[in-house]
Amino acid sequence: MTDRLMLLDSASLYFRAFYGVPDTVRSPDGTPVNAVRGFLDIITRLVTTYRPTHLVACWDDDWRPQWRVDLIPTYKTHRVAEVVAGGPDVEEVPDPLEVQVPVIREVLDALGIRIVGAAEHEADDVIGTLATTARMPVDIVTGDRDLFQLVDDAREVRVVYTARGMSNLEVLTDAAVVGKYGVLPSQYADFATLRGDSSDGLPGVAGIGEKTAAGLLATHGDLAGIIAAAEAGEGMSAGVRTKVLAGLPYLAVAPQVVAVVRDLPLQVPDHRLRPLDEAAKADAAALAERWALGTAVTRIVDALDSVGTA
Repeated sequence: MTDRLMLLDSASLYFRAFYGVPDTVRSPDGTPVNAVRGFLDIITRLVTTYRPTHLVACWDDDWRPQWRVDLIPTYKTHRVAEVVAGGPDVEEVPDPLEVQVPVIREVLDALGIRIVGAAEHEADDVIGTLATTARMPVDIVTGDRDLFQLVDDAREVRVVYTARGMSNLEVLTDAAVVGKYGVLPSQYADFATLRGDSSDGLPGVAGIGEKTAAGLLATHGDLAGIIAAAEAGEGMSAGVRTKVLAGLPYLAVAPQVVAVVRDLPLQVPDHRLRPLDEAAKADAAALAERWALGTAVTRIVDALDSVGTA
């Protein structure tokens, strides 16, 4: 079996699971476990379909790093539930989901699925680092378009995009990104910077939408080329030039916010998928009974058995 690494954008997936499975699914003590069950079923489907040999659940140790906020104060502001001085702000998470996150971590640990995060960084940055340093093909599973910047056919890095649901997954390669947006994956971060992203609180350059951003990148190659052309008064209309020049203060800082970090000093434990031994299966079964996870645990254990023996 050819080695293949799968990187999970964990929060993206457990939020999807939470909203995709009724919150009437509960443990014997009344704790909702819909996100836990749904997340396990998502992993089972992914492992069965894409056959990774290695798997990492990438984690938001800091979902809104202060260094990004210092550069763009509006970054994810609309998702802040509580500002914490000297520490990560509290994200607005539904209470029935928040209580399930520790259970998700407990079950992943019992299954031998490694969780990796990094202080003062998002899961995107962990994914960026692991995808960049991997010595095998990589599948990044996410509903976040920001990670399209990591797609790289030459290095066999692709995105399994979940935005249209788990029954309608898209596998994004270089050609797929170009087909969607008219830009190469290597241009995507500049494209997103210009266009902006309301879901992340990034304003973009006023008056520059997707079509104009793609056209500028097609003509000038990258953000530096666009700025140089605007300052020289060449290669763009007067109206677009005015917009780019007006956006220079934003363009001076936004690329650092949009670009995922690719060089974190991560300590990653052994993350090869293996069948569970009998003791581990017993522990997983005990968790399944405690949290009323039903056959979700059985299915993922079977999937791990299948991958490990393929």
